[in-house]
Amino acid sequence: MPTTKTKTQAKGRKQTRHKPEVWKLRLYVAGQTPKSISAFGNLKVLCEEHLKGRYRIEVIDLLENPQLARGDQIIAIPTLVRKLPEPVRKIIGDLSNTTGLLVGLDLRKLA
Repeated sequence: MPTTKTKTQAKGRKQTRHKPEVWKLRLYVAGQTPKSISAFGNLKVLCEEHLKGRYRIEVIDLLENPQLARGDQIIAIPTLVRKLPEPVRKIIGDLSNTTGLLVGLDLRKLA
């Protein structure tokens, strides 16, 4: 007959906690255009609300480093690339559609 643990037994054991997963996000922009600034601001607000303390945003300015667009196959800007957690996902635009951004990043489970 299988045994079941009581709350007291479970409470007495030291619980191991996994380090929260860090989301690595890369935002491709072309200079300080209103659309680029808006995209970064919208992304920052969403991350603070849904991923607080568990995200890193890397901003790539393609006016300064155009060769970096090739690695992530960037064809439009601004473009957000979710590097981690896998799979890689891409979202194009100013990221103002919060629902679309949550779905695109697959944050629905955390929201």
